[in-house]
Amino acid sequence: MSAPLPITDVVTLRKQARRHIERGAVTDGYGADRDRVLQLLNEALATELVCVLRYRRHHFMARGIHGQAVGAEFLAHSNEEQGHADLLAARIVQLGGEPDFAPDSLSARSHAEYVAGDTLVQMIQEDLVAERVAIDSYREMVRFLGDQDSTTSDLLKKILAVEEQHADELADLLEGVHGSAA
Repeated sequence: MSAPLPITDVVTLRKQARRHIERGAVTDGYGADRDRVLQLLNEALATELVCVLRYRRHHFMARGIHGQAVGAEFLAHSNEEQGHADLLAARIVQLGGEPDFAPDSLSARSHAEYVAGDTLVQMIQEDLVAERVAIDSYREMVRFLGDQDSTTSDLLKKILAVEEQHADELADLLEGVHGSAA
């Protein structure tokens, strides 16, 4: 059994808190490479924004017998992805960075591609591929952070859980659309 880590005394905690107060939430105890974390979070932000836009397009372009129901699912996913983008942007600011919303470089910074898809099946497939990319990206970011930034890690884990849910829902939609076409 390992010895418990020592707890810093109150006087020292207070003294440390007064140093570098301009850093806000980033204290001397922050163990991650902040610049790299900010880069990863901005890449994740770009990924979420590209997903918002692709899902929005798919919502409006969904046609056919399943178009209305699948389109509604696309809209719900788009809204959830926008929520993820907002959470990521807020965390970037909390860490002393600036969220990068620049449209000119958005797709280059995104881990997921923006592929429009012509048919309902193609749209579902492209969204599913993007969710799978996001899932692996978030898993890798969580592993990278380890215990160096538990707040960011917890945020990414929450987003990851929703991305996994999206992938599951899209796989079900794909099966339903394929099943009815047979």
